[in-house]
Amino acid sequence: MGVGRFVYTPILPLMHAGAGLSAGAGANLATANYIGYLVGAIAGILAPALVRSRALLRASLVVLTGTLAAMPATHDTAVWFALRLLAGVTSALIFVIAVSSLLSHLRGHPAHLPGWAFGGVGAGIALSGLLVLVLRPVADWRAAWWASAALAAVLAVAAWNLRPEAPRATTPATTATTATTVTTATADSGHGSHTGAGARIRTHRWFTALFASYTLEGIGYIIAGTFLVAAIEQSSPGPLGGGAWVLVGLAAVPSSALWARLGRRWSRPDLLLAALVVQAVGIALPALIGGAPAALLSAALFGATFIGVSTLALSTGAHLEFPRSVALLTAGYSVGQILGPLVVAPLLHHGYQQALILAAAVVLVAAAAAAVLRVGFPHHMVVVRPAVPVRQPAPAESAPDAGSHR
Repeated sequence: MGVGRFVYTPILPLMHAGAGLSAGAGANLATANYIGYLVGAIAGILAPALVRSRALLRASLVVLTGTLAAMPATHDTAVWFALRLLAGVTSALIFVIAVSSLLSHLRGHPAHLPGWAFGGVGAGIALSGLLVLVLRPVADWRAAWWASAALAAVLAVAAWNLRPEAPRATTPATTATTATTVTTATADSGHGSHTGAGARIRTHRWFTALFASYTLEGIGYIIAGTFLVAAIEQSSPGPLGGGAWVLVGLAAVPSSALWARLGRRWSRPDLLLAALVVQAVGIALPALIGGAPAALLSAALFGATFIGVSTLALSTGAHLEFPRSVALLTAGYSVGQILGPLVVAPLLHHGYQQALILAAAVVLVAAAAAAVLRVGFPHHMVVVRPAVPVRQPAPAESAPDAGSHR
């Protein structure tokens, strides 16, 4: 996914120079990918069985790789638009299936394991960025796409046997309820306010704050992810922009595992707040301070947080046991990605500084929503399955355990 979704960023300047792609058309191709990503996320919401389909995962891997190989075969902008749209759909399906698989099969295992898997997105960014950086002096945009397709094919083979999430066992009790109800297992005085043991609570208000924070992060992150390299190259011409993009990927590789390890000492809402504040600082740096040190520090901070934020947000949604949390959060994130470039488009006539400052401000608002999430967050809880109404059992019968916990 890191190759198929993000290689467009370093290849875009080559397409401007060698394929006659205009700036407006280039932005439209980026938007097509974001729209496709939203479509894939919505498919995961409307048809949750897709998230458990190995056939769909494998088909998505093949199609995503094929869209990369097909890009050099034409100069038709409409075909490019369709290919990037399809790449967005398959990227979202791969992401939702992979995350659901991780959160399902690795439940109870050390938290750094799914963190390293999330780091694969960063590895794809770094590898594809380095590939384009090496090819740029000696090859054209077509070779860059073909090489990226070859890299994606190798990674698809490695991902071929990933097991999707196993179907959950359903009972009349689980299908009878439409809202998730939880009970706190223990009081957690180390994480602020808490609910007394045995109190029945709903997770909707925490999920709402989480959804708002993650959607706003989609807006701010995609502005930086789209224009960070261009902003750096505007103030520091040369290979610094491409090198910074590789650094973004390298910093992203260990970031999720690192944030997961920090989760042993601090709560997820606290870490989400910290990651968003750090990311806002990283996004604002190139706009406020010029030069190579600020650009490289910005790339490192951005790379170290944007996948970590996804890890924290999606694992928090899973912790809350909110129905279809991964797909819903990914859909909100996708809407934010579509809105981001549209919001800053009027500012781009004056360069990229104002766009990055606005992106940093939006991420700070996302941090504020994460601060709201912290209030009374149920750190320790288990799902309570409501009992199905039954007749009163005779004394010799065994009454159903309405309070059984998963």
